[in-house]
Amino acid sequence: MSNQNIETAKEKFQKLIEEQLNRIEQMKQGSDWLDFSSLKPIIIGSCWGDGIGEVISKHAQYVLTEVLKKESEEGKIQIKDIAGLTIENRAKHNAAIPEDVLEELKACHVILKGPTTTPQAGDEWPNIESANVAMRRYLDLFANVRPVKIPQEGVDWTFFRENTEGAYVLGSKGMDIGEDLSFDFKVITEQGAERIIRMAFEYAKKNGKQRVTVVTKSNVVKTTDGRFSRVAKRIAQEYKGIECDEWYIDIMTAKLIDPARRKDFQVMVMPNLYGDILTDEAAQLQGGVGTAGSANIGKRWAMFEAIHGSAPRMVKEGRAQYADPSSMIRACAMLMRHIGYVAEAEKVEMALEVCGQFEKKVTITGRDSGATGQEYTDYLLSWVNNSQLKSRWEEEVNKLASSSA
Repeated sequence: MSNQNIETAKEKFQKLIEEQLNRIEQMKQGSDWLDFSSLKPIIIGSCWGDGIGEVISKHAQYVLTEVLKKESEEGKIQIKDIAGLTIENRAKHNAAIPEDVLEELKACHVILKGPTTTPQAGDEWPNIESANVAMRRYLDLFANVRPVKIPQEGVDWTFFRENTEGAYVLGSKGMDIGEDLSFDFKVITEQGAERIIRMAFEYAKKNGKQRVTVVTKSNVVKTTDGRFSRVAKRIAQEYKGIECDEWYIDIMTAKLIDPARRKDFQVMVMPNLYGDILTDEAAQLQGGVGTAGSANIGKRWAMFEAIHGSAPRMVKEGRAQYADPSSMIRACAMLMRHIGYVAEAEKVEMALEVCGQFEKKVTITGRDSGATGQEYTDYLLSWVNNSQLKSRWEEEVNKLASSSA
């Protein structure tokens, strides 16, 4: 390997270090959390993405519009359509998020975002960064929060996944050294680890949870995961009465599917890659990745989305209209809760459980053997608007509690 290759790599690595040190300084400066109660209107940006994102986002936006119709008419909220996050437009501008689209996003307070395609090596698109990763970085959406509930099994999990560091933050900035060697980079900072871990503990404290589980591979990845582990142990000292334990990512994936153990977990916090893996596994247990929503939260902005991708295969096979909109509808509920419409969010969440886990009169299969996304959305809204929703939900939950007693 030539000295020139080594010198070029050193220069690139130095630039990456400088970028991360600058980011640490920005985190140290801090900022106040946005107060939604002081805003009129609250501006909700809706960007549908591409692939099945264009279909399921339409259904989710319909739910959002129907549930918050009165607030919209009173000028308390405003939904703003934002185009330009399709893979075609991003490829045209050779950017994860084109500059004009980013400015539109920054003009909003919260964002409802549909799935977007991330190019991979060897496909037809240029090697642009994931729109999700870029948006999380540009808007400093450091906390990815993903709830998963399986009432019939006593499972009520909330995952806190760090969004702006870990194995993904420099995912497009790895380097090849000559013909035989490739490097990627993982980043964990004291400040980044502290704010996501503290958010997990605060959530546990406010919601009566007694356990926070930290997920790492610190026995092997000793420097970055080791820092995350040390920060967690330090912060745990401040929260008396909340148990803090640490599990390694490999055994944690096994324990989530262990019927004897999984209901014991409550709040889990972890670096980016591990959170991506565990939340997909957890969503599959709930009913599939199409059922789980995701919140990406920062102090100034927040973005809500499905946890899955744009499923180009479904589009290619002409099945997009059969895509399950539950994930995006759950993201809508999380958005409403975040901006202060808790009662409205609870109605949508209860309807999702009645329709998806209890009654199941209309089912989604992803093919013409099941309902279309529009048919399922209409079914769900019929329950959202049903005066018997809460009593039906409570009846089903009580049945499950009795059967497991």
